[in-house]
Amino acid sequence: MQFVLKVIGNMAGIWLAASLINGITLPATSHPTELLITLVVIASIFTAVNMIVRPVLKLVTFPVYLLTLGLFAFVVNALMFMLTGWLSQQTAYGLDVSGFWAAFFGAIITAIVAALIGAILDPLTSGQNN
Repeated sequence: MQFVLKVIGNMAGIWLAASLINGITLPATSHPTELLITLVVIASIFTAVNMIVRPVLKLVTFPVYLLTLGLFAFVVNALMFMLTGWLSQQTAYGLDVSGFWAAFFGAIITAIVAALIGAILDPLTSGQNN
């Protein structure tokens, strides 16, 4: 269930990032259902990359995290966003990320939106309505 919540949050974040940032584009779709499927595939790739590749990269770059007092996490997030773009380009659902700065700001927007949606949906799914 956590994977599904993360995918939903990442879907919204990727859609918003593609809407706001010139360097990030989703493939052209003619129907809202196609856009939804495209977002599900891209968000699933992004979530899987963040669950598999990101921890390994964080472990390898741990000294850099210490030297930059954690600010290197922004770079790692941008790299994960760029990797998602590249991986999705290998499918029919390609997310186009034009460069590092587009990925940098796209990753920030996606992280904020995903965190907000996760905070809203997680208590609803666990039965702990506050």
